[in-house]
Amino acid sequence: MPSSQTRTGPEAAPRRRGALRRTGEWCARHFVTVLVLWVAALAGLQVLQHAYGGDYSDDFSLPGTQSQDGLDVLKAHAPQAGGYSAQVVLHDPDKPLTSVSDQVATAVTDLQKLPDVLSAQSPLPSDGSAPPPPPDPNTGPLSTDQKTAYITVRFSVQPSTLDASYLDGVDDAVQPLRSAGVTVEYGGSLGELARPEPSDRTSEAIGFGVAIVVLLIGFGSLLAAVLPLVTALVCALCGLALLGLFAAAATFATVSPTLATMIGIGVGIDYALFLVTRHRQNLVDGQDPVTAAGNAAATSGHAVLLSGCTVIIALSGLWVSGIGFIGKLGLAAAVTVVTAVAGALTLVPAVLGLIGRRIDRVRVRKPVAETVPAPEGAEPGGWHRYAQRVERRPWWFLAGGVVLLAVLSFPVFFIQLGHIGDGADPKSFTDRRAYDLMSSAFGPGSNGPLTVVIDQSKVSSGDRSALADQAQKALTGVPDAEVITQLTATSDGDVLTATAYSVAAPQDERTTSLTNRLTDDVLPQAVSGYDASTYVTGTTAAQVDFLDIVSSRLPLIIAVVVGLAFLVILAVFRGLLVAVKAAVLNVLSIAASYGVVVAVFQWGWGGPALGVSGDVPIESYVPMMMFAIVFGLSMDYEIFLLSRIHEAWVRTGDPRASVAHALEITARVITCAALIMVSVFAAFVISDNIVVKMLGLGLAASVLIDATVVRLLLVPAVMTLLGRAAWWIPGPLDRILPHLDAGPLDRILPHLDAEGSAEPPARTAQK
Repeated sequence: MPSSQTRTGPEAAPRRRGALRRTGEWCARHFVTVLVLWVAALAGLQVLQHAYGGDYSDDFSLPGTQSQDGLDVLKAHAPQAGGYSAQVVLHDPDKPLTSVSDQVATAVTDLQKLPDVLSAQSPLPSDGSAPPPPPDPNTGPLSTDQKTAYITVRFSVQPSTLDASYLDGVDDAVQPLRSAGVTVEYGGSLGELARPEPSDRTSEAIGFGVAIVVLLIGFGSLLAAVLPLVTALVCALCGLALLGLFAAAATFATVSPTLATMIGIGVGIDYALFLVTRHRQNLVDGQDPVTAAGNAAATSGHAVLLSGCTVIIALSGLWVSGIGFIGKLGLAAAVTVVTAVAGALTLVPAVLGLIGRRIDRVRVRKPVAETVPAPEGAEPGGWHRYAQRVERRPWWFLAGGVVLLAVLSFPVFFIQLGHIGDGADPKSFTDRRAYDLMSSAFGPGSNGPLTVVIDQSKVSSGDRSALADQAQKALTGVPDAEVITQLTATSDGDVLTATAYSVAAPQDERTTSLTNRLTDDVLPQAVSGYDASTYVTGTTAAQVDFLDIVSSRLPLIIAVVVGLAFLVILAVFRGLLVAVKAAVLNVLSIAASYGVVVAVFQWGWGGPALGVSGDVPIESYVPMMMFAIVFGLSMDYEIFLLSRIHEAWVRTGDPRASVAHALEITARVITCAALIMVSVFAAFVISDNIVVKMLGLGLAASVLIDATVVRLLLVPAVMTLLGRAAWWIPGPLDRILPHLDAGPLDRILPHLDAEGSAEPPARTAQK
């Protein structure tokens, strides 16, 4: 008996394709209506976004972490010592700052008057007397030569979330110092607020320029090259406007629009390219423009729809982290993916209907559509000869691909997750200049002090003195600590506080080790025997807590994303080994891209050429973001290639020839699509934001590796070796899985017998 798939798959697939075909034909036939609706949507969304759109900020908390709990304790018992601190750094190379004590006092007073400021602490004595001898080692606030100092300003909100106009008040407050010849720089989150407004226009222009060149060389037609770019841009702008409206209701990170732009433009060009390529082949085959557009939507449109859903599913997996900051980054990218899919299924057919048969009228070379197999007796093309070589020696290609991925993946074993500090920013940024001044005068640890908090509110007054002595002894000689100041009690006496300075910069591994050592070992021992609670708080401590959460949940996110993608591939292609192969190879390709990022940024192999000062750790959430995005994007090429293999297998029943056939007709499109996406992502390495550089390079490397090593080496080799077994699926599993469709033929779904053995349709019919 034929399996349930044989009974239901071919019946369900035409219905699904029929809806897409009708949509594509309607859009191509009524192109004026569709184009007017898209233009109206674009204009309306832009107006709404400018009128009601929100701002982006990096203001997020980590409820339940010890750093957040410690901050809450400080706010309750010492509001002036709580909040969010930033430094106003002063430097005069010619004279001691004590000579401008009046200007310093005026600046401190004016800073205290600013909105959202809890306190401002002067580095000089308020009575005008000589400063006391500096501590040894000197951690500030006044350097030994008295030429560098910092004013500690505490805010009730994160300064980086304030409006840029807030800096006008800060500039006015420190103007007397600048007039006296003192250099004033803003450190920490106040310096982040003073950074130049990021602009992605140069990156977008570079990406679009390279895309035009690739499309012209690859396909020869000017209109066919421009069409995917225009539709992708329109869809990305609509998506960014929607994201701006979402930002009015929820807090999205400042990197969100850049990430959404990267993903939206990349997938938008890819999706449009898949449809345009199929449409032009349909025209070559003699179909009229409306029918050709409808069939393109019914065939490649299915791959686009399933690929888009897979990308969104992968991005949704970021919510498994339990951190809203990361989950919203995935949501931001998903918004432009949704608009890209919508544009590919409606806007692209409408433009194709508008152009009609004129799509190849303006050309730079002889236009080509899909590469089709050469007629019998004709000289085979280059991709055909390559496909035959893979078919003859699959083990050699498999071994070569695995070795190459292993070499690229090697650095990932030395990955150091952390937070990228101000020291990696360009020297044109005020926070970088403040960082350098602080490091030179007070040591690198002064840029990321840790606040030690001991809550002794439940300790009797008679025992508090003994507790303070015990805790102070425990805080002496802590490894990786340059110095830990004396414990001081808050005004109500319920809380003890001290400041710990690391021997290294905030993003250094030794600072992370110091934070964890204080939290896990030193402070619990310091209050042993007393009913007291301990915390390590501050910006650096919060970053360490964030790193710990991300590191602990990254395996779970990987498992969820891989599992979901595995189920999608299994439901689409009904092949257990095909789904396993897709999951394993995608993980290997992502590991290779991780290795590239580690080598460039952490090991410094090319980092200076990208504008990165020194070796930096890998931003803690970058691997998580890369995994979700790349795993989703890789499904574009996976589904596109597998659907063609599957089509040939269903039609011919020859598994080895099906792989060679699919590789021959898809290699050109996959190569061009990958080069375009690589150029879009790589163009963002010129950004001033180190995280954007990291994501841009990582995504570009991963797409390049995936489209070359994986799609052109490993997938054909593995599929050739698996042969008929690739399409095997156990009967019970086949019956419970939903039937999806990604291919171009009415019979794209494989036909399986009741026991789950794969058979081509001719043999199934004979049964």
